[in-house]
Formats: sequence, structure tokens, C-alpha cells
Amino acid sequence: MALGLILGAVLAFTGGPSNTTIRQSAVAAGATASPSASVSGAASASAAPSAVGTSPSASASPSAAASAPAAAANVSCDIVVPASPLSATGLATPYQLTGTGGMTPAQSGCTMANFAALGAFVQATILDPATGKLSTYEPLVITQGTQPAVKPVVPTLPAGAVVTVDFGFNGTNLTVVGANRGALTQGRCVNGLNGSIFGQVAFCNGTGFFQAVNRAEAAGTLTVPAAGTSAATGSPCLTTRSFEMIDQDQSDNVTSTYLLNGNGQTAQDNAANEAAVAGSQKINNGSDNLLLDAFLDPIMGCTPMEAPDLSNAGTMGTSQALDEIMAAKDATAPIALVPENDEMVLVNDAASTAKTNLYRSNVGQAPISAANNAASSPANYCQNTVNVQTPFLAKNQTLLTGGPTPVPGTGDNLFTFMANRLNMSFTNLGCQNFGLTNPVTVTLDGNGAAIAATLNTTQQKAATTGAAAGGGNGTRPAPPVGGRKGRPHHRLMNPSGA
Repeated sequence: MALGLILGAVLAFTGGPSNTTIRQSAVAAGATASPSASVSGAASASAAPSAVGTSPSASASPSAAASAPAAAANVSCDIVVPASPLSATGLATPYQLTGTGGMTPAQSGCTMANFAALGAFVQATILDPATGKLSTYEPLVITQGTQPAVKPVVPTLPAGAVVTVDFGFNGTNLTVVGANRGALTQGRCVNGLNGSIFGQVAFCNGTGFFQAVNRAEAAGTLTVPAAGTSAATGSPCLTTRSFEMIDQDQSDNVTSTYLLNGNGQTAQDNAANEAAVAGSQKINNGSDNLLLDAFLDPIMGCTPMEAPDLSNAGTMGTSQALDEIMAAKDATAPIALVPENDEMVLVNDAASTAKTNLYRSNVGQAPISAANNAASSPANYCQNTVNVQTPFLAKNQTLLTGGPTPVPGTGDNLFTFMANRLNMSFTNLGCQNFGLTNPVTVTLDGNGAAIAATLNTTQQKAATTGAAAGGGNGTRPAPPVGGRKGRPHHRLMNPSGA
């Protein structure tokens, strides 16, 4: 749910979770009726992604489902996870996107042709425990009832491979469903706690993967590159745990890219498929990771951590898990960890230690403790966001103004996008309840996009006791009307919410 900065129309993750955290399905994959032509046809494909493959803003999102008002309003989908999802065969078996509660893709609008509003994306990161070598793979998501435009590549995995699978969604609530009764157990898949889902994200074997990564580092078989120093600013390069770039819901969504043809079919994004799928467009999941890897790193002269992509002939690629590995190794204090006032980890709009720790463990972060609460308790997270990110944006305004915007509907360049994202994150995190003042004033155009921003860099101190602390006692105000990041069902960074 991270204000979805990165690349898409920041899908705002609304508050209420869907009915269940995880569901098993005994129905064979592909058993439901295929979507109607009006949903999977070329209508959606006509809306090309914005800069760097980002999805268009709300006003420009695909209109394939426009003829069905109920589907147009829907923000929730199911994704069917194949059997043995951590195996080579499971990775190469397409995941299927469909509606919730028995709705078909056509009825719900849950189609990959409707990617900007309800597209789902999957990404795997793989560790060879014997050598410490890492690789990535991008499992394909198709609309249930359709076939891939090109059959996915079957990866060759090392013996004893430890695999994590991360999910990203451009809607609000994605629920993982097993293709058979054992699929989710086999994959150790979670997307929430006791019926309260995270929202736009889910994980399979994240906790086990990061434990294996830590063992490999300790054994000296895995060497993680340093984040380095920015050639443009002279300051440390950013990571996904840098307060300079986080938003209301950090460490979410993936960097996967698919190809979409005019019939609404998808294929893995690789050189062979680009040649084979004529007239295809690249689609992606807006995410904090994509914001960092594709927008901030390039303009700052920094390099993200990469590994061979087994779905793209070994071409080097990024992943959500790789970003977290680098952040764990080389983040600069104060270090931002998923806080309890992040909307993704709330339960019934109240803070939950258990749900926060479950999320953290699946992105390689330490559980809540007195030590890391010094930076990432709800009050301190808000304080650090204000006191660290605001001066960073002010100091680098000229540099960032020269960068492309990830989401034109949020800001007209990288600076106004980041400033408006900070503005909305402040509100969505309930930072005003800790006696803090929003440091950003934005000027909006007629479409609601920021075209200018004024920053107040005065350092502030959060209240941690008494009524002013508000959310510090396990509660927080309801999200603002209009969706999670103050945008109607669009995340700041991602097409769905980074």
C-alpha cells in the first residue's frame, strides 16, 4: 500500500480488508468461464503506460470495464496461486486473476487488460544456499479463463533453492487463493492476519527466505553490495528503508513487468517475447521499489542491487526482495521499518503488533522492539518522515525537478510528485495526532496534480504521551475520504499504490 509512489497512479489502499486472509480452492485452474471480449479486448490496451512503464493516472486508466458500473467500482480481486509455487514448475505455471465472491473477471473487472486499476503482478527471488548466489524470476499473471500470449519460461533452479514470492496489486485488496488445497501451505503463503489482509500485497515464504539470506551472509557465501554514495548529491544512496523516500506504507509491491497484447493476454517481458508478441505494451505494478530503482537511483547516480532474471535469459534485474537485502545491509540511520500506523498492518483501523511483525518478517525486517521503535514507532516514524524527508526534498529540489514524474496525476515532475506524496502520507499516517504539522503545501492544477510545492524544513518534535499522541495507543483516525493516499483508489507511486 505504500503510497504507491513509484510508478503508478498511487493506488490508495482503502481501510477495510476483504473477507478472508487466505482461501483454498479445489477448483482446477482455469475452470471458470473466460472473460468477455469487452473486458479482454484492445480497449484497455490503448492506454499506454506513462514514463518508464508506469501505469496511467486515474483519469487515463483503461476503460474496458466502463460499460459495467459494478465492475468499474470494484477494488478487490482474487489471485489463484498454482500448486507447489516455490518449485520450478510452480513458478512457470501462470497465476490467475479473477473476481472475489464468485464473480468472474468480466463481472468484477479483474483482468490484466484492466491493469492500471486492478492488475496483479508476481515476483520471485531465489537463493542458492550452497553458493550464496541470487537470481530473480517473474511468474506470469493471466486473466482467469485466458491463455498466456507466450508460454512462460521454466527456470532451472539450484539444488535446495530457497525461493520467496512477492505479490503486488494495482487495486486495493488482493486475496490469495490456492489452486488446490495444498498450494498455499506448500508455498507458506500469507497475505494478512486472521482475516485482516495487508491489502495490495502478499508473500510466499518471505520469512524463510530472509532467514536463509542472513545465514548465507553470516557464512560469507553471500556478499551484498554497498548502497554507495550519490554522484549527484554527495550523500549516501537511498534504500527502501531511507526516511528520505518512504511513504505511508513502505516496502510494498514489486518491480515486475509483463507484456500485454491487444487481446488482453499477457506474456513475460523478455527479448524473445517482445519480438513474438506484436504490438504489445509493457505494464507494471507501481511500487516504492520501482520508484527507487527506476526514478531516484538513476537521477542520483546510484545503482540498485540486481541479479540474473531467469525469466529473461539471465539479464540482470531488480526485485522487491533484493531492495530489502541491500537496505538491511547498508541503510543509513535513522532506519525506517514498517510502522504500526501503516494502513497495511492495521486491524479494524487499530494498530496490531502481530500483524506488523508478520509483515516485517516477510520483507526481512526485525520485529518491533524498543531499539527500532526509537526510529519507527508511530510517533517517531512520523517525526522522522517530517524531519528527514522534507529537508532532503528541499535540498535536492532542482535535481528532482529535472526528473520525470512516476505518476502525472500526482505531480508534474519527480519533485512535485515526491512532495505531494509526502503531503498525503502525513495525513494518511495520522501524523497530525502526534502534535506535528504537515510540512508541505502543494499547488494543484485543475486535475488535482501538484505543479508546485512549498516545504517548511523547521524541525519538529512528536508528542508521545497524552491526547496529542493519538495513534500511539493503538488507534488511528480513519483514512481520508477518497481512498488510501488521498487519491481515489490510486496509490501515489504505483498504479495502485506504492
